[in-house]
Amino acid sequence: MKNLLVLGAGTAGTMVVNKLRPRLADDEWKITVVDENEVHHYQPGYLFVPFGIYSRKDIVKSRRDFMPAGVDLVIGEIDAVDAEANTVKLLNGTTLDYDYLVIATGTSPRPDQTPGLETDHYGRTIHDFYTLEGAEQLAKTLETWDGGRMAINVIEMPIKCPVAPLEFTFLADWYFHERGIRDRVELVYVTPLPGAFTKPVASKHLGNLLDEKKVAVEPDYFLMEVDAEEQKLVSYDEREVPYDLLVTVPVNMGAEYIARSGLGDELNYVPIDKRTFLSKSYDNIFAIGDAGNLPTSKAGSVAHFAVEVFTENFLRHIEGLEMVEEFDGHANCFIESGFGKGMLIDFNYDTEPLPGKYPLPGVGPFSLLKETEMNHWGKMMFKWVYWNLLLKGKEMPLPHEMLMAGKITENA
Repeated sequence: MKNLLVLGAGTAGTMVVNKLRPRLADDEWKITVVDENEVHHYQPGYLFVPFGIYSRKDIVKSRRDFMPAGVDLVIGEIDAVDAEANTVKLLNGTTLDYDYLVIATGTSPRPDQTPGLETDHYGRTIHDFYTLEGAEQLAKTLETWDGGRMAINVIEMPIKCPVAPLEFTFLADWYFHERGIRDRVELVYVTPLPGAFTKPVASKHLGNLLDEKKVAVEPDYFLMEVDAEEQKLVSYDEREVPYDLLVTVPVNMGAEYIARSGLGDELNYVPIDKRTFLSKSYDNIFAIGDAGNLPTSKAGSVAHFAVEVFTENFLRHIEGLEMVEEFDGHANCFIESGFGKGMLIDFNYDTEPLPGKYPLPGVGPFSLLKETEMNHWGKMMFKWVYWNLLLKGKEMPLPHEMLMAGKITENA
């Protein structure tokens, strides 16, 4: 009996076991998943919680509801991986053996990595929406906030769902309009990137959105510290951005056990082959989803497309065959832009977001690099798709590779 051990029962880990369990013989393979708690969060839903669109009941379910028969779910916190001994030790003292290991423990916000964030101002004048608890506390603050200067600050890339901070900004603009206080709110988007949209074609099509919504942009901003007492951001080049309310996107990092195990880079992401997800150091360890150091977005769509490639490659790899499927970095993201509209981008390692129609060429129904109501509904419908199709590993009518059909190639 061989042991497949999956660390993390989030989006990627859950899809992996749902894809592999039917294709690995029960009498030959034992599959075990480890996670530190019993509940699964629909993380894209965090974005909507501060504005009262979603609540906890919409985005939290039991992990066991999505585990296929024949998969053991172990609840426990991971202490370390011993890659030489092929074992994983949990903090409760349990040791689990494996023949093949899949690391899918994702990435998490780490406010402790930035001076000034870990203060008693967190949850009062400083908030985040990258955790459910943070999003819920922010919702309470926004209900009674009368206006002032709101700074939305991305501290460092990479982060989960890179467009989420922009979406938050757009939804905040809409929310304050609905409350009738938009004229009393100053929005400033503070980013380490050169601008809100960094790819030339996307910038050409969407770059005016922030101006239209009267959102100031502070680009190339590398945060040194948050002065919570004075309520200002301070960059390494000594630029100061004052705020009345700070919505921060903290540094994102992989799990601490990856560092303790000597398996990660400086941000605790596992170095892997970007085409096959195989560890660059160990032939029986893969990292999937946000846990690897892929040069693409850390987003659910990437996990979905990646798992499709991983499944076929894993089945060949365990037979000693060459892994012939290659992941092209495909990602697509709906971007909520407020007022019942949204945008859609589709791209990969080599091709930037382009205009056109998706998924059917010329038909859509979704439009690329364009604000439409249909794109908004695509974003809202995705929650149902996530719970009922994606997590359960059911076939989706979308190829894992990015297709150029339906896209319009143009110069910036």
